[in-house]
Amino acid sequence: MTVETTEPLLAADSPGTPRPLSPRQQEVRTLFDRLAADRDRWVERNRAFHEADRAYLRFLVPENASILEIGCGTGDTLASLTPSRGVGIDLSPAMVEQARIRHPGLEFHVGNAEDPAALAGIEGTFDVILLSDTVGFLDDIEETLRQLHRFATERTRIIVSYHARVWEPVLAAAERLGLKMPQGQMNWLSTADIMGLLELAGWQPVKREWRQLVPKRLLGLGTLLNRTIAPLPGIRLLCLRNYVVARPAPAAGQGRRRDGRPPSCTVLIPCRNERGNIENAIRRLPRFCPDLEVIYVEGNSRDNTYEECLRVRDAYPDWDIKVMKQPGKGKGDAVRAGFAAARGDILMILDADLTVPPETLPKFYRAMATGQGEFINGTRLVYPMADQAMRFLNFLANRAFARIFSYLLNQRFTDTLCGTKVLWRSDYEQVVANRHYFGDFDPFGDFDLIFGAAKLNLKIVEVPIRYADRAYGETQISRFTHGWLLLRMVLFAWKKLKAF
Repeated sequence: MTVETTEPLLAADSPGTPRPLSPRQQEVRTLFDRLAADRDRWVERNRAFHEADRAYLRFLVPENASILEIGCGTGDTLASLTPSRGVGIDLSPAMVEQARIRHPGLEFHVGNAEDPAALAGIEGTFDVILLSDTVGFLDDIEETLRQLHRFATERTRIIVSYHARVWEPVLAAAERLGLKMPQGQMNWLSTADIMGLLELAGWQPVKREWRQLVPKRLLGLGTLLNRTIAPLPGIRLLCLRNYVVARPAPAAGQGRRRDGRPPSCTVLIPCRNERGNIENAIRRLPRFCPDLEVIYVEGNSRDNTYEECLRVRDAYPDWDIKVMKQPGKGKGDAVRAGFAAARGDILMILDADLTVPPETLPKFYRAMATGQGEFINGTRLVYPMADQAMRFLNFLANRAFARIFSYLLNQRFTDTLCGTKVLWRSDYEQVVANRHYFGDFDPFGDFDLIFGAAKLNLKIVEVPIRYADRAYGETQISRFTHGWLLLRMVLFAWKKLKAF
């Protein structure tokens, strides 16, 4: 039932002196107090939409994350994300009372999220800050987004979900016909508007996505269209629901370390039949940080590569070099084994063929250490490359697959198969913890990291390198065998990242 309240229309449950609500905020509060008792009925009427929306939010939000929801309503969306700590704030006392009854394990506050005094009643920082439709009701979106930095660390992600402007006539008609819960007058916002406001407020957009072309099941037809047709380029812009994910914009030159020390780094060198390149890797590798670890992971070579790794380790005692044999087969197995043994804050892969010159690794380190990116991918397709570095068909395939994966991952890639990839060890541990979503699917090792980084909403940045010829050995890539594997990766990514 609707909660009657005699308290003044001010932000409640918060320390300090709350400021009076604006006339529009009073209207919003009154509307949702009146709707609180009937919210379940409206949700049930549009169950397909709400279930699909929460399913995608569960994809975006890591398991057991701490979550703050601004405009939490009755708390059902927050509860569906199973947070380790879940906190909600809402303008409507009636909605919050319902939330506290339904979800006693979560924390709810009555308050105006645009008022610093109301936000002061919430303690701590959060992994995720969620605004589900809330931007439509805010008087000052930019200032509200700016205030939310008080709850953020450098690893926090803010998620803003809203409806597409093209759907507003349809939604208005649905309200008039009693098919949709009344919302009142809302702000007009496109995804570009939301991204612009986030940037003005000191947040850096990481990705955006569009979902739900048909927000009804229609005996299964709507679900089928949403999984097959809705994610397609162009068509997805017609979807009802859109999502923008952002991170706190890093200050100039500021990375994750707060103690003033440069982060340590591990350079992992997977090597199989690369004996002639092992010593050159160390001789050419700059000492780009004070604490640098090098790990050779050898893959059961036929040319005494393992013995050469041991010799180089002993010949360069002033370097922190470790040598290990991988337990299985393939570069992916070597990367997983090496990263499990690594101690550096930053993890970096250098292929032993040295076609990515070791001299370029300081650029990757700098991009990470200064906060410019959280997952750094090398790209060989910007500068002219050496004549024999990449065969023409491989070049065309790399270009094509890069465009496909940019669409699938919602972040720009020009060269998914460049072997040099860099990420924070703490983020890699999260990739491992969430690996069950994708499974053990990748013999290359590249896509395990790329897909994991995309699902964690990491900021992905590419560093151009000049691709060199091999000085020793032969390429271990088969155009047709590995091309078929890449096609399988595309289908796998479509299923896991789009058609669900």
